[in-house]
Amino acid sequence: GTEEPGMEAQELPLGCGGAGGSPAAGRSPERREPPQASVSNGGDEDSGRELVELKVIWNKNKYDVKFCLDSTGAELKQKIHSLTGLPPAMQKVMFKGLLPEEKTLREIKVTNGAKIMVVGSTINDVLAVNTPKEAAQQEVKAEENKKEPLCRQKQHRKVLDKGKPDDVMPSVKGVQERLPTVPLSGMYNKSGGKVRLTFKLEQDQLWIGTKERTEKLPMGSIKNVVSEPIEGHEDYHMMAFQLGPTEASYYWVYWVPTQYVDAIKDTVLGKWQYF
Repeated sequence: GTEEPGMEAQELPLGCGGAGGSPAAGRSPERREPPQASVSNGGDEDSGRELVELKVIWNKNKYDVKFCLDSTGAELKQKIHSLTGLPPAMQKVMFKGLLPEEKTLREIKVTNGAKIMVVGSTINDVLAVNTPKEAAQQEVKAEENKKEPLCRQKQHRKVLDKGKPDDVMPSVKGVQERLPTVPLSGMYNKSGGKVRLTFKLEQDQLWIGTKERTEKLPMGSIKNVVSEPIEGHEDYHMMAFQLGPTEASYYWVYWVPTQYVDAIKDTVLGKWQYF
């Protein structure tokens, strides 16, 4: 009935004391095994730190992780690196918006069972996938430069001439903001009907909703995103999502608040700054 010394040693989650922490009573420091990267960190009830159970979702993979509530977002990124191989500088970690690196999980009110969405690609993925998308974007931009401004073209004027919708979301010129936690609403589509955009990060989907129906599009199926300020209303953009191989597949949305334009492009195309 006696316990063999050293057999009860369990893993510590990153940021919860680590290998340099004081050993618990009854344990021998020299026999304690260092923590290892694991999908599920073992019980740490005796470590004196409060843990929270997280579901980390990246690239359709799910990881169950126990982590210290008093660890920072930067430390969580290091843990995600050990799980996925994705360097912290190439991670975009989402929990009710972009996860702040300097704050603790307790400060941003992370609770048990919280879903942490990770977006980003390894270096190999970037080299294999991102280069063709960049080339496609450059071709589209070159083609756009040859034409008159989009907002002057007849197909767009019939929508823009209706004027700015009364219930469109407010714009903030000269500022870039993260995507809001609520859908972007009050905009028009090409037929002049109301449209809303919902970014379902956990499903890696963009939902385009109208009065009649909601289209659920995988982010990876969207080939490109183009946008242009609306003349006379430069704090709003007209934006198109390319759903097929040609311009005929563009889905147009009008009166997108300018502060969200870059965040929309980054989220849909999966392009991040790596420095």
